[in-house]
Amino acid sequence: MCRKSAEKFTELIVWQKAHQLVLDVYRFSKSFPGDERYGLTSQLKRAAVSVPANIAESFRKHSKAEKARFLNIAQSSLEECRYYFILSNDLGYGDARSLLNQTEEVSKLLFAYRNAVKRNV
Repeated sequence: MCRKSAEKFTELIVWQKAHQLVLDVYRFSKSFPGDERYGLTSQLKRAAVSVPANIAESFRKHSKAEKARFLNIAQSSLEECRYYFILSNDLGYGDARSLLNQTEEVSKLLFAYRNAVKRNV
């Protein structure tokens, strides 16, 4: 069975889920205290945006090593988000359980995508 390759990064399920996570992070962080604008809010948004941005950047790279490097950066940023969600919960800034669940889903998809790239599927 032959699967059609994505022609645009926006067709990748992993990118779509990561992009949705960013949108949800922006909504979630709106309730953070104003004094976090240049602290946790900024850090969380930066890390979240980095995930789909690095997936997109990996899309047109030609070598497996280059693709894998950008996907690894995306995974690292996702783990950074995971910590910020835990911190947000602990600080009482909101309930991040659904974001943590989304993070886990994106992480699994990203892991699978990176393995597919390594196998050159």
